[in-house]
Amino acid sequence: MVKFRRNSTQKAKAAVIALNKAKSSRKSYNTPEVNAALYEMFYGKCYICENKENFSYQIEHLRPHRGNIELEYDWDNLFLSCTHCNNIKNAKYDPILDCSKVDVDLKIAFRKIGYFGTDEQYEFTALEDGVEVKNTIELLKETYYGNTPQKKLEAVHIRRKLRRNLSDFKNLIREYEEAADIDKEDYKHAIREEVSCSAAFAAFKRWLLWDHKERYEELLPFCGMSLESNHNLK
Repeated sequence: MVKFRRNSTQKAKAAVIALNKAKSSRKSYNTPEVNAALYEMFYGKCYICENKENFSYQIEHLRPHRGNIELEYDWDNLFLSCTHCNNIKNAKYDPILDCSKVDVDLKIAFRKIGYFGTDEQYEFTALEDGVEVKNTIELLKETYYGNTPQKKLEAVHIRRKLRRNLSDFKNLIREYEEAADIDKEDYKHAIREEVSCSAAFAAFKRWLLWDHKERYEELLPFCGMSLESNHNLK
């Protein structure tokens, strides 16, 4: 879960117009314009689990509208979610961190614990106090581990994709370290892409670097950090 900018693009402007029309006639907010704008804003990935290999998307209300018309049609309250995460969150977790306004991965640490031959776990550690942080962590735990037999099966597939992504990223870092100086810039570009908000599971990849900040100081700016500004991360 990382920060996404809600920029005023042409698609976003069209979505706001479509929402206003739908609101005035009390029609569905689920319009082609809204879907296109959300897909653009979130780079085609679920804002909660960060999986990009989804075949089913839903429009998610960050704050459950519960019949409140203003919240139901508010562009700033609409997010792109996979079906798995949307069904888990529903109206159960409120409030949570708004990833269009704050850097979630600077308030919560995202870590994979364990390695081959040991029990592997995904941990989410609060870096700040507050109900939004607490609720977001509980949501993330249910997202990656499931809360029903069906959701647990779905979560297995998400964790499998996450594990493969992290393995590929670690290999990329190793290749960067072993590369000749003339090739390092190419690897830096690839690393920058892998920790950008458009990449799958970016929060976990950023924390791989942040947890070894002295070794990868030159890569921290790609994550929006520096060695000096990173001292409070636990």
